Amino acid sequence: MVNTETERDTMILNVGPQHPSTHGVLRVVLELDGEIVVNSNTVIGYLHTGMEKTIESERYVQAITIVDRMDYLSCFFNEIGYILAVEKLLGIEVPERVKFMRIILCELQRIASHLVWLGTHALELGAMSVMLYTFRERELILELFEMCSGYRMNSGYMRVGGFYLDFPDGFIDRLKNFINVFPSKINEYETLLTKNIIWKERTVGLGVLSAEDAINFGVSGPLLRASGVKWDIRTAHPYSGYELFEFDVPVGTHGDVYDRYLVRMEEMRQSLRIISQAVKNLPSGPVNVVDRPDIILPPKRNAELGMEEMIHHFKIVSAGFPVPEGETYVAVESARGELGFYLVSDGGNKPYRLKVRTPSFANLQALPLMLKGIMISDVIAVIASIDIVLGDVDR
Repeated sequence: MVNTETERDTMILNVGPQHPSTHGVLRVVLELDGEIVVNSNTVIGYLHTGMEKTIESERYVQAITIVDRMDYLSCFFNEIGYILAVEKLLGIEVPERVKFMRIILCELQRIASHLVWLGTHALELGAMSVMLYTFRERELILELFEMCSGYRMNSGYMRVGGFYLDFPDGFIDRLKNFINVFPSKINEYETLLTKNIIWKERTVGLGVLSAEDAINFGVSGPLLRASGVKWDIRTAHPYSGYELFEFDVPVGTHGDVYDRYLVRMEEMRQSLRIISQAVKNLPSGPVNVVDRPDIILPPKRNAELGMEEMIHHFKIVSAGFPVPEGETYVAVESARGELGFYLVSDGGNKPYRLKVRTPSFANLQALPLMLKGIMISDVIAVIASIDIVLGDVDR
């Protein structure tokens, strides 16, 4: 075809639809002038599941297992964002222990998600050993998740009003062991990559996104902060007790692939810092709002032995609970950026409407700008640096 801007012959090349570097199926249509990307277009929708519509026919508690599967590498962020929106409409203030437990799980989830990004990103640029190392540490985190809920991913562990069960025996000890071990592992990753001349040649100055363009595209998370914008929902609009913790928000200067790498590496250190504070100051007390029996299940042992508790259990499980009529928006800082839940209730036991503002969808919109003018051999490096999850894009 003839490019009307340059009046030169160009070639159209489909990259995908494929899975590598995207954590889901994405298609990128490239317009090439030789090996240079002139224009590009992202084609999504291959993973669309209709989750937002499905939730309208499910009770509020049932919807937790659905939102869990949107960003399947960051399921605890999906859970807490949705649950905070429901709790806001219910007018619930959860106990301090619940807040700290949620923060511990979310920051562990942030580290686990960044480890997947780092391992796959490095693998796609030829550094195979890094992936083996990062998945080694991710395994430790998934084992902690499994201790809590029985599941390594998509756990459904959080509940409206708190948790159904407390952390199991031995969880805190294993978590402390991870806190002690992990800093040296981050140093190990950086020894392999940060000053590696090949890594820098493949990342420095590539896929540059200015602060102005990042803001205009609605970009958030590490992608935005790497462009020099210090914006983090945890500090801008604290939730679940984040205002009680001391941590830094890392930012970049050039907004290139290398800066995104540096920002996420430092974010893992800061997440570990938050977890350490949460473990040290973890309050005692209940793990749910004990004064709301209309939404909290009775202990299973009581339901097995008492008729009144059995009826109470059956009623909540079979019919759910009504949420006062109204609407709200709650945003949390997921591993990929601002994850927002706009929830509308008509007073019934099911959401009337749930619209999710997912970070991967917004961040992906900036891809054509970042690809313009680079060589085709660098396309995958830029895509990987965004760290999108297609379940988070398509829904």
